[in-house]
Amino acid sequence: MLEPNIIKDDDLEMLLLDVSRLYGYDFTQYSKASLKRRVNRICMIDKFSSFAELRYKLLNHPDYLLRFVEEITVNVTEMFRDPIFFKTLRERIFPQLGTYPFIRIWLAGCSTGEEVYSMAILLKEANLYHKSLIYATDINPGVLAKARTGMFPLHQMKQYSENYILAGGKEDFSSYYTANYDMAKFNTDLTNKMIFSTHNLVSDSSFNEFQLIVCRNVLIYFDKDLQNNVFSLFDDSLDNLGFLALGAKETLRFSNIERKYQQVDTEKIWRKIV
Repeated sequence: MLEPNIIKDDDLEMLLLDVSRLYGYDFTQYSKASLKRRVNRICMIDKFSSFAELRYKLLNHPDYLLRFVEEITVNVTEMFRDPIFFKTLRERIFPQLGTYPFIRIWLAGCSTGEEVYSMAILLKEANLYHKSLIYATDINPGVLAKARTGMFPLHQMKQYSENYILAGGKEDFSSYYTANYDMAKFNTDLTNKMIFSTHNLVSDSSFNEFQLIVCRNVLIYFDKDLQNNVFSLFDDSLDNLGFLALGAKETLRFSNIERKYQQVDTEKIWRKIV
């Protein structure tokens, strides 16, 4: 089914300014083409026949904002997504992080938390979890609430187990969770070093100094200026010789901080050298 084209460019600009002014969520520097597709999709799903209907709902029903934010932010994720990336963390990055007395890791744009639990499992197996702290942040409080539960659909575990093995996992993946009807509940000993919190990459500032920052497949939805602003935020937040991990289609090349970083693994992992 073709999605409707209810929202025009001028409508989108007006709507984003409304949301920023009323609620403090600034999406004005996100990719307009991507946002326009998602807002039109909301109109189709929630049966708005005009831009005016959607705008009225957002302006007069603050409880609808959570749904709006959840729909226009991308929450596609899975455990050990891109297994080679996690294998590189396991084999090349964690041995270097292990030399620190304490390890702080920031997962920015963590969505529903699959990547957070993947990181915790990796740290456990590297015997680093006891001296680590994982800060998991997202702009969307709805997905953070799901992430805190540590519960994921049971039918996804077969795929996640395959990803885990490709990422170098040697244990029985099912030992990390218990089946609870149609959900898998991950063990609580994976969660005691996790801190979940809302954080807006557009407007919020640095809140700690980290040895590893992971932000994968988020920046592709930002325009160039906003990408540079976020890179500066990560640079301010990263310890010297710390690592920054990006998505497969994201890069520090031609960014405002490129000269301060050295590639560790193709385009995905960079180390701060200045």
